[in-house]
Amino acid sequence: MPELINPPATSAATLPAATPALAAAGAAALAPRLFAQAAHSDVEGGFPTQEFNWLREAGLLAAPLPAALGGSGLNEPAHTYELLSTLRHIGRGNLAVGRVYEGHVNALQLIGRFGRPAQVQAWAADARAGHLFGVWNTEAHDGVKLEPVPEGRYRLSGSKTFGSGAGHLTRPLLTAALPDGGWQMLVLPADTQVPEYDARFWRPLGMRASASFRVDFTGLEVGPEQLLGAPGDYYRQPWFSGGAIRFAAVQLGGAEAIFDETRRFLRALGRIDDPYQRQRLGQLSILVASGQHWLHAAAELAARPGPDAETVVAHANLVRSAIEDICLRVLPLAERCVGARGLLRPEPFERLHRDLTHYLRQPAPDAALADAGRYALDHSRPAHRLWHD
Repeated sequence: MPELINPPATSAATLPAATPALAAAGAAALAPRLFAQAAHSDVEGGFPTQEFNWLREAGLLAAPLPAALGGSGLNEPAHTYELLSTLRHIGRGNLAVGRVYEGHVNALQLIGRFGRPAQVQAWAADARAGHLFGVWNTEAHDGVKLEPVPEGRYRLSGSKTFGSGAGHLTRPLLTAALPDGGWQMLVLPADTQVPEYDARFWRPLGMRASASFRVDFTGLEVGPEQLLGAPGDYYRQPWFSGGAIRFAAVQLGGAEAIFDETRRFLRALGRIDDPYQRQRLGQLSILVASGQHWLHAAAELAARPGPDAETVVAHANLVRSAIEDICLRVLPLAERCVGARGLLRPEPFERLHRDLTHYLRQPAPDAALADAGRYALDHSRPAHRLWHD
């Protein structure tokens, strides 16, 4: 077994930006530093510790909290565009950082939605203090189970796979099967209840610095104050599937980084007058701008009062499918622009290509697109009103 990874000691985070727009601007300003550091963090089994210290200092770990709890309100529906922009900027800086930060945002959303007031207050204080949250749900045959034991406590057994940020998340949110078949969320204080991390699981093509290990919780115990929401809440719609717009925003940030590096590379070689390179940059511009428009549309729908859950889920599936397609088309175009020379280290294309290719492999892409098609077939509104009634 590998040596256990000790979670980093947390330090007081600086105050978050006063508004969601300022939080997004802070992420935009931080993106070049993240990008410059990314090659140093791209180590199998490593983690972007320095980068998350920068996020703490910028107040971005507390920013998803409501203003009343010391945050910027990034997680409020009215500020979805600022949230997606923040995720996109972090993603263009470093996709591994974006992957872990998106999980932090997701966990705080779930806590705000399903937590009891005392829980929300306590976990918000942890976020303000610099604790890193995340969501660990994926598992194999030895999935996590939650058994009641005396004195009102619960004992965990089993493992999660793809536990991004393993050994560095001090407040992972995970799901566990109850004896009656229910699916219960809980937030583990992983700095005191330390699970077993298996780094051997993580031998990836890309996203090496996300430290997405197998995590074994067998023998750990939690109290009722660690249980979040009611059984089944994790899968409640539209939030479960609708959250796909967040990882799509991070992915688009990766495509933007590839665009920027392609342009920089061609300028450095003096190839900007080549008509074929201009044509490819035009195609890349269409793709990147299209992704940005998709994020605008997702934010507009989220901020609109009263969209039904079915519409939110179907539109989120459109967004994630469209941005996946955009990214898959950006990659070969950029390769043709830079040629074999551009794919040699220390040029960043090799890492960007690996990271984005790996991160695009989100669960059930075909089912997501098929669901959007089912929605279109089930509704008779004309195309101009189908998604924006």
